[in-house]
Amino acid sequence: MGFRPLHDRVVVRRVGSEEKTAGGIIIPDTAQEKPSEGKVISVGPGGRGEDGSFIAMDVKAGDRVLFGKWSGTEVSIDSEELLIMKESDIMGVIEAKKKAKKAA
Repeated sequence: MGFRPLHDRVVVRRVGSEEKTAGGIIIPDTAQEKPSEGKVISVGPGGRGEDGSFIAMDVKAGDRVLFGKWSGTEVSIDSEELLIMKESDIMGVIEAKKKAKKAA
């Protein structure tokens, strides 16, 4: 991708939503809600505090995140639909579950 976000901006690719209900009914694209979960593609270097100090980013490329329903700006980069948002629009990082070791 030929795009680098500035300051505290983050580029996110939405994660696809389920196209069928639990009962097997197929939901048409027009009726589906856009998912509020995505994968971070690229992050800016960080922001500046009111005192001018540098504030590092908490998210990194590859993180799976949750964001608000109306967060970000939808853009098309290299014919791919992406979101650009501020890091503060991200509610949290979804961490992979660690497998519990079996007791011997």
